[in-house]
Order: sequence, then structure tokens, then C-alpha cells
Amino acid sequence: MKRQAKTKQWHQRHVNDFYVQQSVEQGYRSRSAYKLMEIDDHDHLLRPGMLLVDLGCAPGGWCQVAAERMKGQGRIIGIDLLEMTGMNHVEFIQGDFTEAAGLVSVEEAMAGRAADLVLSDMAPNITGVVFTDQARCYLLAELALEFAAGHLQSDGVFLVKVFQGAGFEDYMKAMRAVFQKVVARKPDASRDRSRELYLLGRGLKAACA
Repeated sequence: MKRQAKTKQWHQRHVNDFYVQQSVEQGYRSRSAYKLMEIDDHDHLLRPGMLLVDLGCAPGGWCQVAAERMKGQGRIIGIDLLEMTGMNHVEFIQGDFTEAAGLVSVEEAMAGRAADLVLSDMAPNITGVVFTDQARCYLLAELALEFAAGHLQSDGVFLVKVFQGAGFEDYMKAMRAVFQKVVARKPDASRDRSRELYLLGRGLKAACA
């Protein structure tokens, strides 16, 4: 199938997608907002007063959900390479989290406070080469895990998007080395044909050593 035909087919599926239509009707910036809602309904991640860091936050769907459920109490710090339209109760940093300058910007915004929750819905630009895309995905996930391990409260929580396939088992082992409890979540809003999963880690092991 030619690329133009594939693009047209993807666009048709996208505009007909239930969660895309819901996001438009309900004013959410992305369909991914419903993924976080479902996970939070099940795992109770969000609460007023917490410090939340959202890695790869644009266009802001997860920040919207967090701001609503935190009821404007606490702090939400988001970073992304792409621009994001501002919203109440969210401190946005436009920068590259994978570079030292981006990391420093987030740390400065945290002002010495450890995070209660770190979210990462980051994904690389897709090349179409499965091996390359998978490797790039896990590089981002590894950087997010490294950040979470160094910047969470002892009882903090980390939620990260990964993809099943090469690298998944190794990453799961890395998560289990850092957190006391690790579970996988596949929300309904995650397309059935997608290999994406969300891994949820709770409680730093180092804090109990």
C-alpha cells in the first residue's frame, strides 16, 4: 500500500475513533486523556496537593486530567519539545528532556522538592523501521525511569508508556529493580491493534534498603 493511501486510511480511522470524538466533544486536548482517566480510576494516582511531573506533556491531555482531579491544589510541571498552549495550574517548560538543559529546567522548577508522581507518555518520532522505533521508545522510557528513581518521594509513583516487543522484558526487569510493585495497564482508550502498554511502579526500593 502506498504511503498516501496509508495516511488517508489512518486519518479516516482517527476521525471516526470514539475517543477522538469524545475528546472533541468534552474539550480534551487529546484522546490520551482518557487513558490516564481510566488508569487513575483504577489505581488512584492523582490527589490534591501533590507535585506531579509530566514528561512529554504536549498537547496537554494528561495535564488537563491532572489539573481537574487535583482540583487546582498542588503543582504540575510539564516539559515537551513541542509548544503547548498554556493552561491553569500547569507550569510548562518547552525543552528537550533528553538533554541536560531540559533536565536542569525541570529540577529548577521542582525547587528541591521530590515528586509524588512522574508521568511519561513520551514516544519518539516514528521512522517506520520497527527495530529503530522500538529502540528509540525504550531510550525515552529508560531516561524517564532514571529521572523517576532520582526525583520521586520514597512512596512515589511512576507511570510510563512502553511497547511490547524487543526490549520489553529487560525494561520490566529494570522497573522491578527500582520499584517495590510494578503492574501493567492496557486502558480501553489504547487502541486494540497498538502494542502500547503502561507500566506503573510504586514505592522506591532504595528507600527501604
